[in-house]
Amino acid sequence: MTRFTTTLSKAVAHYVRLIQFLAGVSMALIVGIMIAQVFYRYVLGSSLIWAEELCRYLLIWQTFLVLGLVYSRNGFVALEFLPAMLPPRGKWILRAIMAVPIVTFLVAMAWYGYDFASRFDRQTIPALDFIWTALTGDALGVSIKWVYFSVTVGLALMSLHVLADLAVTFRRELIDNDDRSLPDDNEVQA
Repeated sequence: MTRFTTTLSKAVAHYVRLIQFLAGVSMALIVGIMIAQVFYRYVLGSSLIWAEELCRYLLIWQTFLVLGLVYSRNGFVALEFLPAMLPPRGKWILRAIMAVPIVTFLVAMAWYGYDFASRFDRQTIPALDFIWTALTGDALGVSIKWVYFSVTVGLALMSLHVLADLAVTFRRELIDNDDRSLPDDNEVQA
């Protein structure tokens, strides 16, 4: 591997660990909040009216953050019969051709997601306002646009995954015509 692809591979490995950590933290928060909700509802006979809304927003962010990770692990449905018949160089060229409409679509959707989210500056997140008001007496006032920005962030990150995949596999598949799989996280760290 060249110095660029080694550096890029290490950066991607650190990024993947960060996304995995954030996904784990958000899932732990969702589980913790839902356990508290069940306890309050069935044991104490009360309800946390903010729990479902907050969990929904956490799940939305989690979903959009891990989209790129799923792409990089070939987790999406794909038709593999054509790439399987091609040599590594042909696979990379096909992947590069396919990346153009994919990245174009992702960037367009990220742009429109940003446009949509920016229209909700004045609308606040009721669950956070309720929690913060109970704690301090004042509403927090966090705009719901931050929930909608998850679309923009997630799709922009996924487009970077598509481009990083092309960059990391460029020399190996296009120049060297080698179809070895990418090194796993342990090999990248070495």
